[in-house]
Amino acid sequence: MPIYEYECKSCCHHFEVMQKISDEKLKVCPECHQESLNRLISASGFQLKGSGWYVTDFKDKPKKNVSESAVSGTSHKADDK
Repeated sequence: MPIYEYECKSCCHHFEVMQKISDEKLKVCPECHQESLNRLISASGFQLKGSGWYVTDFKDKPKKNVSESAVSGTSHKADDK
């Protein structure tokens, strides 16, 4: 669900609201109660919920040590004739 930024033209109150894309834009400022809200154009934030995302599935898993996997490889020496 996107997070939208709003700013009141009357009192300059600035806030964010989590809304569905299909929801109507807010019009009344929660501070001064005037119908002077303007939805700002910004990089909208959003929340990922459920499994299958980095935060829920991969964030806390231990990382593989690259140096250990390189040591386990075998080396071949050429025979001297």
